[in-house]
Amino acid sequence: MMHSSRRKPVLYFKEENRSRVFFGILSRKCSIFKLFCVCVVIGFASLLWLQLSCSGEVPRRGVEDGTLPRQPCPPERQASATDDPSWGPHKLALLIPFRERFEELMVFVPYMHSFLNKLKVRHKIFVINQVDHYRFNRASLINAGFLESGNDTDYIAMHDVDLLPLNEDLDYGFPDQGPFHIASPELHPLYHYKTYVGGILLLTKQHYQMCNGMSNRFWGWGREDDEFYRRLKAAGLQLFRPTGITTGYKTFRHLHDPAWRKRDQKRVASQKQEQFKVDREGGLSKLRYSVDSKRELTISGAPCTLINILLDCDLNETPWCLLS
Repeated sequence: MMHSSRRKPVLYFKEENRSRVFFGILSRKCSIFKLFCVCVVIGFASLLWLQLSCSGEVPRRGVEDGTLPRQPCPPERQASATDDPSWGPHKLALLIPFRERFEELMVFVPYMHSFLNKLKVRHKIFVINQVDHYRFNRASLINAGFLESGNDTDYIAMHDVDLLPLNEDLDYGFPDQGPFHIASPELHPLYHYKTYVGGILLLTKQHYQMCNGMSNRFWGWGREDDEFYRRLKAAGLQLFRPTGITTGYKTFRHLHDPAWRKRDQKRVASQKQEQFKVDREGGLSKLRYSVDSKRELTISGAPCTLINILLDCDLNETPWCLLS
């Protein structure tokens, strides 16, 4: 009897444990179910917020008033066509000389892809990224981009990454009559002198070769466009600009924030004297560079080709390619 009386509490204890285990499992299932429901609600709310807040267009407010540019919408909002034969026989190579301005690039590529698709301009975007240790050389990067753009494109756009066209009446078509300066002095938000040809300039590949490209002597920011204007004149090419555009200085959006990213405007050694001279020998024919790598990328659904470029510098000719 004593033996049996000792075993009853043990049996009762096992039954109690089983109950605890059962209700513990049930409680965990309820917690997991609640957690799943919460995740579903959060996910739905996030998608709704993204749908309402994102935009395929660049907002009016931005770096000018201290706010960052809004990111473009997800890929499904971006048009995918870039090479529709029905758009015409010509294809544009959009050359973007670039170094370290990734915030601007994230806005520029999807915006320009969408903008050119609206205009039905066949195009390919090339980001010419300088990865060497020399000072930034916009002209040499454009020269390298021209040589790397391939045979399937027959005209180029020398395009700054911080300048976005807002008016769809601007013509990005084939400039068969002569170089076409889209960012003309009458429309550019910053530069208004008559000989200005920077910002956005279209040329056929034949016309660019007639100029022997751009000078490679301009390390740092500025002056290479002014020298190229003289090359256009020396080649006997007539410069064309937009007409009938009524949006004035609001035709473009300028993304660059000078407080956040200062330009390299230093003039060292004999650079002060040399910057105003015409380079009659240098250009495409004397460009020295190598391709570090080439990659096909997609930014918010917009395709582009990233070409990492290593420029070469002759310290005897242009010692100012190094700040030191």
